Parts: sequence; C-alpha cells; structure tokens
Amino acid sequence: MEQVSKDAKTNPAATAGLLSKIFFWWLNPLFNIGSKRMLEEDDMYEVLPEDRSKSLGQDLHSYWDHEIQEATKELRKPSLSKVIIKCYGKSYAVLGFFTLVEEVIKVIQPVLLGKMILYFENYDPNNMTALYETLGYAAGMSACTIALALLHHLYFYHVQRAGMKIRVAMCHMIYKKALCLSSSAMGKTTTGQIVNLLSNDVNKFDEVTIFLHYLWVGPLQAAAVVGLLWVEIGPSCLAGMVVLMFLMPMQTMFGRLFSKFRSKTAVLTDNRIRTMNEVVSGIRIIKMYAWEKPFAALVTEVRRKEISKIMNSSYLRGLNMASFFCASKIIVFITFTLYVLLGNTISASRVFVTVSLYASVRLTVTLFFPNAIEKLFESRVSIRRIQEFLLLDEIKKNSAALPQEEKKDSSVEMENLTCYWDKNLDSPSLQNVSLTVNSSQLLAVIGPVGAGKSSLLSSILGELPTDKGSLKVKGQLTYAAQQPWVFPGTIRSNILFGKEMNPQKYERVIRACALKRDLELLPDGDVTVIGDRGATLSGGQKARVNLARAVYQDADIYLLDDPLSAVDAEVGRHLFEQCICGLLKNKPRILVTHQLQYLNAADQIVVLKEGHMVAKGTYTELQQSGVDFTSLLKTEEEEEQPPPEVHARSRTLSQNSVLSQASSVQSIKDGDQLAVEHVQTVAEESRGQGTIGVGLYVKYLRAGANILVLVLVILANILAQVAYIMQDWWLAHWADEQEKLSANSTIIESGRNTTQELNTDFYLGVYGGLTAATVIFGFFRNMLLFNVLVRCAQVLHNRMFNSILRTHVRFFDVNPIGRVLNRFSKDIGLLDSNMPWTFVDVIQLFLQIVGVVAVAASVIPWILIPVLPLLLFFLYLRRFFLRTSRDIKRLESTTRSPVFSHLSSSLQGLWTIRAFGAERRFQEVFDAHQDLHSGAWFLFLTTSRWFAVRLDGICAIFVTITTFGCLLLRDQMEAGSVGLALTYSVTLMGMFQWGVRQSAEVENMMTSVERVVEYTDLESEAPWQTQKRPPPDWPSKGLVTFDQVSFSYSDDGTKVLHNLKAMFRPREKVGIVGRTGAGKSSLVSALFRLAEPRGKIYIDGVLTSEIGLHDLRQKMSIIPQDPVLFTGSMRKNLDPFNQHTDEELWNALQEVQLKCVVEELPGKLETILAESGSNFSVGQRQLVCLARAVLRKNRILIIDEATANVDPRFWTREESTPTTSRTPCCRIQMASFLKWCSRLANRRRQLY
Repeated sequence: MEQVSKDAKTNPAATAGLLSKIFFWWLNPLFNIGSKRMLEEDDMYEVLPEDRSKSLGQDLHSYWDHEIQEATKELRKPSLSKVIIKCYGKSYAVLGFFTLVEEVIKVIQPVLLGKMILYFENYDPNNMTALYETLGYAAGMSACTIALALLHHLYFYHVQRAGMKIRVAMCHMIYKKALCLSSSAMGKTTTGQIVNLLSNDVNKFDEVTIFLHYLWVGPLQAAAVVGLLWVEIGPSCLAGMVVLMFLMPMQTMFGRLFSKFRSKTAVLTDNRIRTMNEVVSGIRIIKMYAWEKPFAALVTEVRRKEISKIMNSSYLRGLNMASFFCASKIIVFITFTLYVLLGNTISASRVFVTVSLYASVRLTVTLFFPNAIEKLFESRVSIRRIQEFLLLDEIKKNSAALPQEEKKDSSVEMENLTCYWDKNLDSPSLQNVSLTVNSSQLLAVIGPVGAGKSSLLSSILGELPTDKGSLKVKGQLTYAAQQPWVFPGTIRSNILFGKEMNPQKYERVIRACALKRDLELLPDGDVTVIGDRGATLSGGQKARVNLARAVYQDADIYLLDDPLSAVDAEVGRHLFEQCICGLLKNKPRILVTHQLQYLNAADQIVVLKEGHMVAKGTYTELQQSGVDFTSLLKTEEEEEQPPPEVHARSRTLSQNSVLSQASSVQSIKDGDQLAVEHVQTVAEESRGQGTIGVGLYVKYLRAGANILVLVLVILANILAQVAYIMQDWWLAHWADEQEKLSANSTIIESGRNTTQELNTDFYLGVYGGLTAATVIFGFFRNMLLFNVLVRCAQVLHNRMFNSILRTHVRFFDVNPIGRVLNRFSKDIGLLDSNMPWTFVDVIQLFLQIVGVVAVAASVIPWILIPVLPLLLFFLYLRRFFLRTSRDIKRLESTTRSPVFSHLSSSLQGLWTIRAFGAERRFQEVFDAHQDLHSGAWFLFLTTSRWFAVRLDGICAIFVTITTFGCLLLRDQMEAGSVGLALTYSVTLMGMFQWGVRQSAEVENMMTSVERVVEYTDLESEAPWQTQKRPPPDWPSKGLVTFDQVSFSYSDDGTKVLHNLKAMFRPREKVGIVGRTGAGKSSLVSALFRLAEPRGKIYIDGVLTSEIGLHDLRQKMSIIPQDPVLFTGSMRKNLDPFNQHTDEELWNALQEVQLKCVVEELPGKLETILAESGSNFSVGQRQLVCLARAVLRKNRILIIDEATANVDPRFWTREESTPTTSRTPCCRIQMASFLKWCSRLANRRRQLY
C-alpha cells in the first residue's frame, strides 16, 4: 500500500526551549512561509511521538482489555468512562492547578482595583505614602494581567492537546473494532453510524477537556467571591449570589436537555449519512431508474426531523447565551436595588469592586461551569454510543498458517455443518453439509441463486458462525470475493497487498490473470491509481485484479467465489486453465461457479440447493447419478435446435458474423486491435485559496433569510447593545450624582433637606427599565439569529444534495465517496451546531467591544490615543495570522477526508482484508492517515494559541498604560471615571482577544460553507423534464436506432464508442459481446445519457437528446452489472413510488423465483433490508433488480452482464417461459459469454 505522506519536517515543538514554548516562538518560521505563499502538506510538521495514533490507541486499548476482563469477573458491563479516566486522569488532573492559579488571580484583581479607586476617593496630593502604595497596587494589577495572558493560553493548549489524544486513541480503537466485527454485529451497525462515530462523536472529547476543571474550580471561586463581597457591601451580595446560584441548576437542566437532543440528533444524523452513503454508492442505478425524487424525499424527511431537533437545541443554546449576556446586568441590578432599599448609599469604589468581582466569577459560573456540564452530558452520550459499538461481537478466526514442511497437508474438513446468518429465520443458511478438500484438489460448488454457495465459503472463512457440526481448516486461507473489491491506490499495490515485490512471480501472476495486455494499455501501467471503489476500472478488470491479489499471496487454501462471472468467455477460459488449474494446481481450491463447462476439470463437485447438499462426487459420478445437475449440463452442452417457424426477419450466424466472431476471439488472444482504454484519474480535493469574500457571507445569510429579516436582526442587535451600555452608564451617573450630593451635604448644616436627597424611585425605575430592555432585546435577538443560521444550514444542505443528485455520473467516478461524505457529515455538522453559536458570539462580542471603547472614551477621551494604534496593530496581526490559519484549517479538512475514505473502503472489503490477515497493515495505514490529520490539527491548535498570546499581551500593555495613566493624571481624575476606565479596560482584555479569535474561527468555519457552496454549483446534467414531452404510450414498439453515435465520459476524454451505427428492432433480443473494456457498458451509458453522446439515438423515432432525462430513463428497464439494493423495505426497493399493488409485486417476485424467499422473511414485503441488501446473496440481489425491471413493463430491457451472478438454469428457464404476463420488448443483453449469445442467435435474435 502507498505511503500516506511524504517525509514530514521535524516538529520544532519537540526541541523548543521554555520561553519558546510559552510564547510559541517556534511557529514563527511557519507564519513567515504562510504570509508569502499558500501552505501545502509538505510544510506541515510531523506529529510529536507522544501524539502518534498507534501508541495512543494501543495504550487506551490495553486499559480497555483490562476493563473487559475485570467486568467479566465482577459480572458487570465494562465502562469506557472508567477506562478513559484510568488512562488520562492523572496527566489531566495536573492541568487543574493552572486553572486554580488563573481563577485566584481573577479574584485578586478586583481587590487591587478597589484599593486604587479608594485612593482616588480619598485623594490627598500630599500623601506620598498612599501614592507609593497605590503604585504597588497598579504594578500588581499589571502583573496579574500579564500572568493571566500567559497562564490561560498555556492551560488551553495543554487541555486541547489532551482532548486530541483521547480522540485519536478512540478513533484507533473504533477502526480496530470495525475490522473485527462479526456478521451479526455488522447487522446491528452501518457504515453511516461508524462514519458518524468517527466524525462527530469523538469530537466531543476535544470539547469536554477544555471546561471539565471548572466543575470544581467554579464553586471554590464563587465561595471566595461571596466572602469578599460580604466585606464590601454586606448581606446585599447574597441577593446577587442567589441569582448566580439559580443560574447554575438552570444551566444543568439545559445540559440535560442538550444531551437528550444530542442523542436524538445523532440517530437521525446516522440515518442521513447512511442514506447519503447509499445514494453516492448507488448513484448510477438511481439515475438509470430515474429514482432521484423518492431518494430526495427520503433524505429531505430525515433531514427535516434532524433539523427540528437541531433547531430545538439551538434555541436552548440561544437561551443559554442570552442568559450569559444578561446575567451580569440582572445580578448587579438586584444587588444594588437591595443595597439602596436597605438605606445604603452607593459609591464608586463599592460599585466597581462589586461589578469586577461579579464579572470575575460570572464567566466561570454562567459560561465555563454550564459548558462543562453540557459537554460532560454530550460526551457521556458519545461514550455510551462508542461503548455499545466496542462491545459488539467479534469474529473468531479458525485458520492458521502452516509451517513450511506441512504445507502439503493443508485441508478443509466439514462434517454435518449447520450455520445461520440470522437465528430469527427458521431455515439455516447451510444444513448438514459434509465435505473434505485435501491438498491439490479442486472442489467446484454449484447450485441455483440463494443455494448457500457463498455461505459455504463464508463458513470456511469464519465469517458465518458454526451452529452445529464440525469444521476444521488446516492452513492459511486466501479469498477472491464475488463482488470484486479494490481499495484506492495503484493496481500494483492492490495485487501485492502488502507482500514484497517478486518480479518473476508478479509477472507469472499478471499473465495467468490475463492482466498483461490491460496493464500495457493503461497510461501508467500497473502504477495507475485507481479511484474509490475502483471507479477507474471496468468490472472485468476489477475481477481480475481481485483474483490476481488472491493468487499472489502464498496461501495454503484458495477460496474463489465466482471469479469467472464478470469476464468474457475467452478470458474466462484463460483464467481457468492458466490460473486456477495452472499456477494454483498444487493447492487445494474451492471454486464457486455458474460456468458449468469447466466442471469436468474438477476433482470433486458439490451441488447445493437451499442450504442442503443435494449431490457430491466427481464429474462422472454425478452424470451417472441422474441428479438435477445433469439437466444443467445438458443445457450447456447440447445446442438447442432452432424452432420450426422461421420468420423472414430471423437470422442465424451468417458467414460474416462467424468471421467477425473469429476475429474478435483473435483480438482477445493477441490484444493488438484493442484501443487504449480511457482511465479516469481521481481528482485531487479542491482547496479554496485566499480570503473568504464578503460575497460568501451574503450567500450564506441569504440562504436562511430575506433582506427584511436580516434588517430586523441588525436592529435587534443594536437595540440590545444600546440597552446594555445605557445600564452601565446610568449606574455610573447615579454614583456621580450621589457623590456630588454627599459633598454638598457636608456644607449645609441644616437637618434633613428634601433638595439634598436623590429621588431613589426615579433612579431605580430608569435602572430597572434599562435592565428589562437589555433582557428582552438580548433574548429576542438570540432566538432570531439562531433561527436564521440553522435555516442557512438547512437550505445549503438541500441545495448541495439537489446539486449532487443532478450532476453528471462522472463526478462520482473522479471524487471518492469519503470526499463527498465528508461534506455531508463534517462540514454540514459544523454548519448545524458550531457555526450558529460562534457567529452569534462574534456579533455579541463585536458590539460589546465597540460599546466598551465608546463608554471608556466618553469618560476619558485620551484613552483613544493608545486604542487606535493598538487597533491598527490588532488588524495587522489578524491579517497576518489568518493567512496561515486559513490554510491550516483547509489542510485539516483535506487531511480528514482520507480517514473516512479509508474506513469506508475497509468496510466494503472487510472479508477480503480478514481472509488475507491484512488487519494490522490496514490499521497502520489508518494510523498514518490519522497522524497526518493530527499534524494539521496540532498546528491549528498551536497557531490559535500563538495568536491569542500576542493579542492578550497587547491587551496587558493596554491595561498597564491605562492603570499608570490614571495615576499620572491623578489631579484631574474622579473616582467614578477611574473605576469605569479600569473596569472596562480589564474586561476588554479577555473580550477583545476572544472576539478577534472567534471572528477568525468564524472565518475558518466559513471554509466549510465554501466547501458546501462549491458543491451547490456543480455542473448539472440535462433537465429531468423538458417542454418537449414524448407521447404517454411512448415507446409503443421499442425500435432503437444508433446513428453515428460517439461517446466519451467527459468533454476532454477519449472516445469509447466511435461512430456507432445500429438498429435494434421491436421484440428483438440482441446480444452485445466484446472483451472486458470494449465499451459494452458505455453503450448503456450512451443510451441512458449518463454522459451526453455525440450523434443521434432514436427510440420509436423520438430523438432521445431532445426529451427530459426522466422521460427517457423511466421508459427503459435495466438489470445492472452490479446489483444495488438500498436500506429500506423490500417494497421500497421494488417500487419506491408506490405505483403498484401488492398483487403486482408478488407476481413480479414469482416471475423471478424469489416469491418463496420473500414469503419466508419475518415482515414479507415490509422486511427492512440490511445496508446494501447484504442479507441477500449477490444472485438474489440480481433477481430483485430483475423484478424491478419486470414491474416497469417497459418496451426496452437492457441486461448489463446480469447473467454473471445468476445460475444458467434460471436464465434457461427464463428464456423458455411464455411471456404472456410481460410486455413484449426489445431486449438488449450485454454478455462476455459467447455461449449466451449463440443461444440468443439461434432464437431469431441479433448478435453484435
């Protein structure tokens, strides 16, 4: 397998000094590169040794294994939470010390502030002792600010890294588990669910570690603040603390509700991603059946339910954020209302010490503490989901490699073997099967569709658990699956599959597997990269690569599941003689096949029917025994006589046809006349460049709201902020008026005078009104904003999905499934949950920062002097940071896609990977993909901290200037002004850097919007309906005419069909033959307009290029080469539009001989099929596809190599069945087997 990444640069963090680690100086070279050009993968640093996926995963796994053993002894369920605590608890607990120190500093700061304001309240120009003391307090405040700046970001860096470690280790374990899942476990989970675990659930560990320490620090800090407030304002502080404490259980309740919605949303997201996985995997079939609308309805319905849950949780989050926004105002209002009503007078020092103390504890109590609870509940849900997955049943291996001297003794022995795929079904998959295969024997297994042939191989592989009887496998197995599986990589890596390259052996294998000529024709030979799901290879090429992989392994026993079905007759004979009976002649081989012409070469033949072994013996013994088997053979061996009535139009093989057949066989042998087959390459994932434009923000917001709503949102935001500021200003104004009055009252000696007493009711009334306005507007704007932003995500998802449905099939051939799924899982996930609250946060913070600066400037105008240069420096720093940060975020997104692609690909080829014992190697590749992503994620974390440290450093300078500036201008300053200036400058410090960082975060998340918007503007295929509609009964005959038709899969691609001229007459049965890659399937693509052909194709005289795609595709039936079933009921698979009655469905199933099978299912037609129909055999799936075609009763039926997976007897019976129940049609059959076509030709049919 290919190396995942080039050798990365050594990580400078590993060798950085102490100061470099504190200030993140080691990142400077990267920022310099990022400011000059776009960052590439080569610029990333390698992941630190302690962050590697392998070591982290193995550590956690050893704890998990130990926990399972302990739980088994104690008869309890294993706890994943306990394992995480044991593995990471100690190192994480140490980080709690940072939090404690940080929160202690936050409590000390208001005390120092109070001491400074007291100096101004009792200002005496001659008291130098007081001045020196106050200079000390000022120095203390500045030191606290600088210490906070450094400590906070060091703490955040370490806790985020701890979260990353847990996530990476968990991903390692999930993938490792996925490789070991048993067949029964696979029925309980889906690819979509596993992708969701890996994309969304594990991300909760990144979030929970940030806030967890505040669960114990929060209450401690609150207790300290209560003590200090009691000293300052007496019992009135309790009222404020009661409100604060009331917020905590309310937030806990929110946390529980979040958890509830998260559980429900996760299930719906699983369903959506699973459906998307099926849609993307089966898009070719969906398009050919014109089934886009029912699938769109299915996804829309799941998405609607998902969005309703997301909307509810968003409203909760909106309430949460609004309560945080308003909390400080409500608390201060209640405290001072009570304080004044108790007969106290307010003063500047009391007001600002109280406000500062509440501010210091408010962040912890109303944001960090509830966030910790919310994330804890969310992560508990994720842990429970991951734990359920990790406890699923695993497969038990039963074969082992033999020592060199015993290689000749390899064998398979079965005695009275009975196996069930599903115990709930009455009939076993295999019943009382006994057989023995010894060294160098070839055992052929035959039987009709659903007889249990693949189940027999599955039981030997250990995939199908044994219920009764015995099974002994002596030797190492290798396996070629019925549905060929290739993984993204080169053809060579697919064949070698981890083995060392032996040129002579490799050459022998590719010759024996008839790949030599194909590899010569490919542009890059065997190092041609094949795309996701082998999109760049034809079906036959995939089958031969699949076989070559099995042959190249030096195994003891070979299990070959119908490897000859997808190739043409000549290649099939070559594979059988040169490979199965050539290279492998000295090995025990079990061959499942429908090609009965090869049976006389088998040492032993087993005939299966409905899981029973109906016959066993040599070719001669079975011929003599008179079992059903002989009739199968006769059908193949004896050419059927032409029917007596010969119409004028009938043709047998003319002399020309015989000549052309001979030449085509010759070309197969020497390969000289074959055109170079066009190979599609996998496009590299696009990565946006430069800044995110304003246009993208407009596109994003306009998706969820019209202009009027957006204007209302802006107004609500401004009003909320004005009310917020006015409340602070009114409090300062009140304190100033009170101070003036107190000063005047010392001069007037008379007793109580009404003119000297403030009208408390008036001041309290205005104060209360402003507080109410802040609360009302605060809540209203949040609800409105969250509604708009969730709608944006909903509309963009729908647009992207519709765009995906309407784009050309080629898009899916050149874009791996993981890349498309990444947009629907990770990017849409960000737009659903993270984007709304971050966006709202940025708007709130921006308005608050503007408000803070405006208030401070109105009190002390000269504060603008340091603010302006600092603001300019901020903007410069932000631009400098964003250039690099945006690239790193994009790299993080693009390095994440291969993790999902690798998982998806591994799950498709699970049996092959396990049969080859390649789990460890695939795990290593997964770890390498994870390490590459971790490298990008680590840079994302550290660059964010680099930026934040510098922002907070500048803010610390600003606070220091303001603090000492107040002392320098002490003669002109009033206590209230000093209090307001210093309080605001301190709050500005945390707020400014957070606001700038959040705005950068929004811009980073806009890359997800950019990626989604990119997929909303894909090039569409022709419209589904046009103004020119064919007549309702079209086509009434079924006459198909090709007039000078050329076809290529893309505008710049090589032509696959050249000036094709042909006519298929009504009711004719046409055989189209040709070697693998000759263009048989391309002819189907041209007919269905999967890409637009050049030239003209007429059906009953109607030019197909002039009508809508749905009008065209609905009038043709296809039985595809690869049978595709979808999750859902059998009824939905047959008739997604609900156009047919039950009777019609049962008749169709009876016609394809599936009625008995479906009747035995628990829910009959309502039985829900497993993912991709995996609870049916491949042949049965093919018959379901045939039943779909029968139901549609179209005049044109195309069978694309569908004979490959179904036994010949079925097709023979199907040929001879009177077609009174069916609509007479023109039948076009693609075939690799000339025998099929010679039979067709003998029945008055055309051969092309």
